[in-house]
Amino acid sequence: MDLYIYSDESGTFDARHNDYFVFGGLVCIGEEEKEKYSRMYSHVEKIIKQNRKNKNQEIKGCNTSNQLKGKLFRSLNGAHKFSIIIKQKELSKDIFNDKRHKQRFLDFAYKLVVKCCIKHLIDDGTIKLDGVDEMHFYCDEHSTATDGVYELKETLYNEFKIGTFNYNWNKFYEPLLPNLKDINVYFCNSKNTLLVRAADIIANKIYHLTVFNELGFAKLNNFTMFYFPM
Repeated sequence: MDLYIYSDESGTFDARHNDYFVFGGLVCIGEEEKEKYSRMYSHVEKIIKQNRKNKNQEIKGCNTSNQLKGKLFRSLNGAHKFSIIIKQKELSKDIFNDKRHKQRFLDFAYKLVVKCCIKHLIDDGTIKLDGVDEMHFYCDEHSTATDGVYELKETLYNEFKIGTFNYNWNKFYEPLLPNLKDINVYFCNSKNTLLVRAADIIANKIYHLTVFNELGFAKLNNFTMFYFPM
């Protein structure tokens, strides 16, 4: 069995002008589940496009009404979703002083929320430790250098397959999926990748609920979500 992880981000990673930055996405367990949510999400997209003048316009959180975003979001009710809400004002200022520091922190935050989501699925019996062959990560493409793509793959591979070592605490953290065969990371154009567009809607939804202090009142199904720092 393979895992398919789709993700996008919402907000701007800039503590001077922004309070929050969000990663959001979903995990599909196996090909069948991936196809199931692709069909469901695509069906809602097609209905929305029928009522638009420009039927070729990509449907994203930034160009879609709250009502229609709600329909798209509800089509994913049964999916295993995740989100990390980064409180930028509480981060070390050193993170923002260098592009490499920023990217490494974002890679850390991303792997953290995906790991928590996968761990929840293992703990509740949805995923078996020895049942995952490969993980496929589909991320919305952005201005990431080639070496940045390789660094993210290495970060994820170490976390899930090899294990990590904290030199400050002299402690080794066991890998979550030691029998994993491989990890693939793809940076995609959301226009061409359906479930990356779905991840955009998830990230956009959580970002706006957070900014307008409505997160505590929202009914969210099948969600692994937390603030960082906690």
